[in-house]
Amino acid sequence: MPDQVMTPRQIADDYVARVAAHDPVTSTALGLTPGDDTMPDLSPDGIEEQARLARQALARLDALPAAGPGGDPAEHACARLLRERLEAELRAHDAGEHLRTVANLHTPVHQLRNIFTMMPTAADEDWAPVLGRLRNLPAALDGHRATLTEGVARGLLAAPRQADVLGAQLTAWTGETAGGPGWFADFVAPAPQRLRPDLDAAAKDATAAVAAFRDWLRDTYRPAAQGTPDAVGRERYLLGARRYTGADLDLDEAYGWAWEEFHRVWAELRTEAGRVLPGATVGQARAHLDEHGHTVQGAERMRAWLQGITDEAIEALDGRHFDITGPLRRVETRIAPAGGAAAPYYNGPSLDFARPGRTFLPPANGDAEERFRTWRLVSTWYHEGVPGHHLQLASWTAAAGQLSRYQVTLGKISANVEGWALYAERLMDELGFLTDPARRLGYLGKQMMRIVRVVIDIGMHLESVIPAHSPFHPGERWTPELGGAFMAEYAGLMPAVLDSEIVRYLGRPGQAIGYKLGERAWLAGREAARRRTGDDFDLKRWHMKALRQGSLGLDDLEAALTVL
Repeated sequence: MPDQVMTPRQIADDYVARVAAHDPVTSTALGLTPGDDTMPDLSPDGIEEQARLARQALARLDALPAAGPGGDPAEHACARLLRERLEAELRAHDAGEHLRTVANLHTPVHQLRNIFTMMPTAADEDWAPVLGRLRNLPAALDGHRATLTEGVARGLLAAPRQADVLGAQLTAWTGETAGGPGWFADFVAPAPQRLRPDLDAAAKDATAAVAAFRDWLRDTYRPAAQGTPDAVGRERYLLGARRYTGADLDLDEAYGWAWEEFHRVWAELRTEAGRVLPGATVGQARAHLDEHGHTVQGAERMRAWLQGITDEAIEALDGRHFDITGPLRRVETRIAPAGGAAAPYYNGPSLDFARPGRTFLPPANGDAEERFRTWRLVSTWYHEGVPGHHLQLASWTAAAGQLSRYQVTLGKISANVEGWALYAERLMDELGFLTDPARRLGYLGKQMMRIVRVVIDIGMHLESVIPAHSPFHPGERWTPELGGAFMAEYAGLMPAVLDSEIVRYLGRPGQAIGYKLGERAWLAGREAARRRTGDDFDLKRWHMKALRQGSLGLDDLEAALTVL
């Protein structure tokens, strides 16, 4: 199709097609090429090709005639989203952010393992592309190493703790931590016996390549990174915040607002602690629940228990507060592979729903005896599944015919998505699903964790001063050590989760603030819509319209929600 006749939505969808053709991770996530056995080109040339595609799409947008007042609102919304996302992506690229992607999650290395979890393996013929990808994994790691090496040459490196944590994760992948054959060997173990010799050999080579990359991180990258600070400073932080929120934020306002929220929710937590155990402090109530609260023994039993939480939510909400029909009703709970971050997560469905949406529980959420405290996880599963991530993202996928494919795939903005999921937790509290004191203490603890994220994510990276009204180290400047101590005292996380969270914030500046700032936008939009429509406001109707509008950044979200 000639460029001059393309609409914004056609440009956006053409961009998705071009990115998917270049990047197997994207095409596999979307379910577009089930037989593909290639791995992404993570070399400097491969990354530059991604940037070229973004510049090309942006140039096509620039070439369009200005839309008049009578233009199609859907086309305008798509054009605005595409432009904002491409500009944010290119600003980060031009700043060399891709040259230092060493962190504890969502790096190219993690994508190389995650791609296998999105591939079908039910039929014998499904294993042929798995075999090809295993054989292509060492070259993909070599490409990523070349990109990081360029970062070293240009003085653009991640902080040493990021290399240390990623290295430890890779050691777990190889099986050295647990004394087994490694993740790739375990992944191919269910394959038909006649295919196993080739798959086992390829898995062994992939494991060796991971170990070699780990050794390079330790012996070459880590020494070069020595002295690189954890804090990225205001300029890089704003760059990251734009990518994750779709907004140019006032960081001082966000930091001050988060402290107001901290004092409000801490008062709620103190009240709820007394309901759990009369006269108890928050810490005492948490310790009491950890010792005497409901637990599930074993990862598989916990998986099934959480699946039940999701299934119950679907039945309770469908027809009353949402319409949950067809493929939206199918979401699987799985145990995440070892050697990753401790935070639960969600993977969306393929475009045709052949692969359903899936929630994942990392094993680190249990203790050494594989006991899982359910009070800590109920609201989290509303966040990850229904009515949270699954209901929103699967609804976008189901609406792909009305929206552009870009708006429901590559155009996702973290703060919108995480804001909805945090709103979903609050909604379940408002609807009475968290009246049990233990579960409500868990929910409020997750609210507090997201508030603390705003405080310490901004605070650690900008090395901000802790205000005088803080009950914690007033007048001092934030450091990662103080951030960890603050989170331990007020968010009450388990040690393994706590350590993972701090490393995560330091490795992805600007991402962690999107949860609470996104929820603020969703709540403000709902309240504005309620005021606008008065007695005619219908929460279910508003929810369903909100879920079908596709991706928006925080610069646009509240206004769009107001007029639904």
